[in-house]
Amino acid sequence: MTTEKIQSEIDANDVVLFMKGSPVFPQCGFSAAVVQALSQLGVPFKGIDVLEDDALREDIKAFSNWPTIPQLYVKGEFVGGCDIVREMFESGELGEMFTAKGIETGT
Repeated sequence: MTTEKIQSEIDANDVVLFMKGSPVFPQCGFSAAVVQALSQLGVPFKGIDVLEDDALREDIKAFSNWPTIPQLYVKGEFVGGCDIVREMFESGELGEMFTAKGIETGT
């Protein structure tokens, strides 16, 4: 997946998670933790499996200048990886960010 395709996914979806596996069946604990945080907030998101495409797995790291997967994008902005998302979730900051960006949460 080229930079243009990555950008088009980010532009087309309010919340995008580049992850290992799928939201229903995450393939690593870090991806599972981010899926769980988003699910607990009731935020709809698009999960993109980087394991299906080696080029995508490398391209997304270069795209964000971030070395690890998963990577969460909200309204076109890179939020962070597992540790950042988990900290934001636990502090309540993640829910506040979704509200501030006009994204409905189920909580």
